[in-house]
Amino acid sequence: MKRWFGTFATAVSALVLVSCERPAASVQAATTPAATGAPDAKHEVRVTGVIQAVHASKVLVPAITGQYNRMTLTRIIAGGSHVSAGDPIASFDATVQMDAARDAQAKGDDLGHQADQKRAQNRADVEKRATDLQQAEADLAKAQIELRKGPVLSEIDRLKNEEKARIATLHVESLTKSNALHDQSDAAALRILELQRDRQRVALERAQTNVGRLDVKAPLAGMVALENLNRGNSLGHAQEGDQLYRGQPLVSIFDPSEMRVRCSVGEPDIEAIVPGSKANVYLDAYPDLVLPAHFEFASPVASAGLNSPIKTFTAVFRIDKTDPHLLPDLSAAVVLEPSAAGTAKK
Repeated sequence: MKRWFGTFATAVSALVLVSCERPAASVQAATTPAATGAPDAKHEVRVTGVIQAVHASKVLVPAITGQYNRMTLTRIIAGGSHVSAGDPIASFDATVQMDAARDAQAKGDDLGHQADQKRAQNRADVEKRATDLQQAEADLAKAQIELRKGPVLSEIDRLKNEEKARIATLHVESLTKSNALHDQSDAAALRILELQRDRQRVALERAQTNVGRLDVKAPLAGMVALENLNRGNSLGHAQEGDQLYRGQPLVSIFDPSEMRVRCSVGEPDIEAIVPGSKANVYLDAYPDLVLPAHFEFASPVASAGLNSPIKTFTAVFRIDKTDPHLLPDLSAAVVLEPSAAGTAKK
């Protein structure tokens, strides 16, 4: 019995020793790869954005002066065309403006003739009033000479001469005042005609300027992209014969040789984007197309949506390679090269 109990105790002790040694072996096996220096997994930064042109301009329906709300489109360039700066893009009906220019020119010429006639009439009136004043002054001088005969004249004749002198004096004073007022009145009437004439000249210049604006020209060289307009109950491109309002977008012109991607980068990933970072651009519309790019600049201030704790930065990547598939407003993904992301992480 004692022998059996001793054998059982020996077996239990051996099992306890074995169970205590196994965890140490497993821990040692788990820590062995770290000790051998296994490489870390690559850190990839991927952001999404929209393709934009570095040089682009949006052409609007011309804003002409005057109460002209709607304009008829008579010609528009086809989408996808290449233009140079100054090339015609679109034209609008200029009949109304040309009629306004002819009316303004006719009224301006008529008012100009009236002003010339009024100016000549004023000169004639000034000469006539000056002659009348000279005659009144002569009558006053004659009456004053007659007053000198007072001692040798009878009382009645002396009183008559004094009354004539008094009337002549009042006449001269009245003509002097009235002539000044007539001169001011004639000058004001002439000025009114001149202002009306100048107003018609301004209207003529505006109409001629409007006629020039109705021929829309390209502000820069590039490719033409037609803008969507609200045409009834649908959206579509402008067509010849459409009635358009001033300020509506007509076409966009962009230079396809220089394109970039504007992205929104989350706050945790902004540290991975440093000056000189290289990236690859993938277009959602063309998954097989890969274009190289480099980091250009980023906004120094983060922004967040309403009631959103996530802040984002705006970053711009310049595409280093041109491709005919690159068009504005295409969605794209920007993937930073692992070397740049890993360097920033460290």
